[in-house]
Amino acid sequence: MITQRSYTVEPWAVRETALNLDVLAQSESVFALSNGHVGWRGNLDEGEPHGLPGSYLNGVHELHPLPYAEAGYGYPESGQTVINVTNGKVLRLLVDDEPFDLRYGRLVAHERTLDLRRGVLERVCEWTSPAGSTVRVRSTRLVSLTQRAIAAVAYEVEAVGTRSRVVIQSELVANESLPEPDGDPRAAKALKSPLEPEEDVALGRRLRLVHRTRRSGLRVAVAADHTVTGPERTTTSAESNVDVARLTVTSVLEPGERLRVAKVVAHGWSGARSRPAMSDQVEAALAAAGHSGWEGLLDDQRAYLDDFWARADVEVDGDEEIQQAVRFALFHVLQAGARAERRAIPAKGLTGSGYDGHAFWDTETFVLPLLTYTAPEAVAEALRWRHSTLPAARERATQLGLRGAAFPWRTIEGSEGSAYWPAGTAAFHVNADIAGAAVRYTQATGDTDFERETGLELLVETARLWHSLGHHDPRGAFHIDGVTGPDEYSAVADDNTYTNLMARTNLLAAADAVERHPDEAARLGADVEESAAWRDAAEAVYIPYNDELGVHEQHEGFTRYQRWDFAGTNADQYPLLLHFPYFDLYRKQVVKQADLVLAMYTCGSFFDEEQVARNFAYYEPLTVRDSSLSACCQAVVAAQAGHLDLAYAYTAEAALMDLADLEHNTRDGLHIASLAGTWTALVAGFGGLRDDGGTLRFAPRLPERFGRLAFTLQLMGRRLRVEIGQDKATYTLLSGPPLTIRHHGEPVTLNGDGPAVRPVPPAVARQAPEQPPHRSPHRGPTPR
Repeated sequence: MITQRSYTVEPWAVRETALNLDVLAQSESVFALSNGHVGWRGNLDEGEPHGLPGSYLNGVHELHPLPYAEAGYGYPESGQTVINVTNGKVLRLLVDDEPFDLRYGRLVAHERTLDLRRGVLERVCEWTSPAGSTVRVRSTRLVSLTQRAIAAVAYEVEAVGTRSRVVIQSELVANESLPEPDGDPRAAKALKSPLEPEEDVALGRRLRLVHRTRRSGLRVAVAADHTVTGPERTTTSAESNVDVARLTVTSVLEPGERLRVAKVVAHGWSGARSRPAMSDQVEAALAAAGHSGWEGLLDDQRAYLDDFWARADVEVDGDEEIQQAVRFALFHVLQAGARAERRAIPAKGLTGSGYDGHAFWDTETFVLPLLTYTAPEAVAEALRWRHSTLPAARERATQLGLRGAAFPWRTIEGSEGSAYWPAGTAAFHVNADIAGAAVRYTQATGDTDFERETGLELLVETARLWHSLGHHDPRGAFHIDGVTGPDEYSAVADDNTYTNLMARTNLLAAADAVERHPDEAARLGADVEESAAWRDAAEAVYIPYNDELGVHEQHEGFTRYQRWDFAGTNADQYPLLLHFPYFDLYRKQVVKQADLVLAMYTCGSFFDEEQVARNFAYYEPLTVRDSSLSACCQAVVAAQAGHLDLAYAYTAEAALMDLADLEHNTRDGLHIASLAGTWTALVAGFGGLRDDGGTLRFAPRLPERFGRLAFTLQLMGRRLRVEIGQDKATYTLLSGPPLTIRHHGEPVTLNGDGPAVRPVPPAVARQAPEQPPHRSPHRGPTPR
């Protein structure tokens, strides 16, 4: 964990003013750059020292067997792990024959800045070698949001004080050595030397390596071109072997003279294309980038982000840390999905190898809502990726004796990658999460072509899964037994409320879609009779409720379990999964992450305000937040229940999850869903945003700490700006046809003629609930 402030608090940048090698891996995640296709961790330009080397291509993975002490029918057999592909970031530096290594000599100054408006990582450092030669190094790095295959870095060395002979070695490096895993089950399994060489080329200032993975059979090509600027006697030479291609640039610098290398790197991969085709592909990408030039890449990056911030920015007055954090979050969520283009958005994005690079339900439930209202084209692509994995999901459902499609709990290429079936196979709610994301996207965009071509089939196949998974009891109630909800400390339970309510929504949405598109539905074998059966099941879904306590149960019988011994649990025994057996956790009232509370957000129309308040008060003392997904959900419902100070504290926790390394595993990559949850906590929590079938509802209220909250949303070709103060809310339709919204239940029609201002009513006063001992929300370090 980062125990002291590592980054200055600024509205549009994350700046590190000193290099701390103890948290180098964490900073590599924070400073990672990506476009959803290519990911570069924020490693130092010279390659060493490093915490975790990382260069990723979305979807490139290796297969490995899943171990079982006792195998069973239906257990997944093969796991998938993201691999570190050919590294094009490396620019090694020698000064008077001594390696530029910040662990030696004297580091005079070192600063790195992630510029959120320009989309670049900048670095300035001054170093004196053990022999006394001083140089100043400046670098600027980007992963292009406009040219999908391209990443680039400009690296400049200046002699300070004395004449220096400098050598820059620009490399492409495959099969880098990786640190051994530390035993944390959340960390990736390191696969040694996964890339088999097929081609290495060094010609002029061009480098190229082509490799293929041993088991998954994926071909990876990476090429680089260079522009060198320096004194007249600067020379270059190139060489290559199976795992390294290198351009060596040599010069002698007088004090004040500079040597600059601008390096453009193109990436590509395929499971089908030939070696020559892949070589041609990356060479063509280099040609396109060369046409733009370094300045053109920078200009295009800034223009792309200017457009994004105009439609997505969130403004927070009163808390500079949260203001910085929400923009940091928006930037990284955009990077995770901007150019993924029919690939998954992994839980860590492309910032690290945590969770083996897998995508979970996190994407559809936490990441896609943000993108739906800010960058909807990325949502369509993410859902088209899910649609492309339907064959594997259908096969999995058949293996489990079910109809329709059973989407995996965790995956890279579509098949189930979890060896622990109680938290994997049994977590069927992922099906409804995917269906819900498809419905939300269609309602927010009006993209009927997407619904016909992609959304309908996702809805039909997920509805079939629920109808075959559940059953009617003799009284007609529809039960879904033996499932795991969002809370992974309660597994294989009957009638999980979140799962049942989400399944209900899924079934009804599928039936409606079949009615809207009868011809397309007929081609899928779905007819009125089948959709009527879905409606019957949906209307009869059983929702467990404890009349004595007056609360909904997380699952049937949950409230009769023995409560966890919170008083006997020490602060250093969290997260519980690392210190206690799952068998014990499963039998107790203890909640890893918001489950019933999440249901009150995603399926809010099922609960009245008093039920929300009672349920929240009951589950809050049981929820230990051993998952980064929990704080943002609790923030939303705390705000709805009127606990604005508590909602503020949870918002701060979600916002600082990675900037303060609150979960102690930022080294493995950022928590993309928690970052997205920062937006959710602000917009859905304090803004009170809910989407009822395409009609936006707002119930805004701010905590005392905030003077103002403002955000912009995209909906059905419109752009809506919402600005909230302590006593009033202002709604302005910036573009598009008239729009009717609801403000605390009151209809408000916006026609673009001017803002609509409405008062903000005070929250109902309620006693604040308590949290388990040692588990109150925390912000991380705050001293400046």
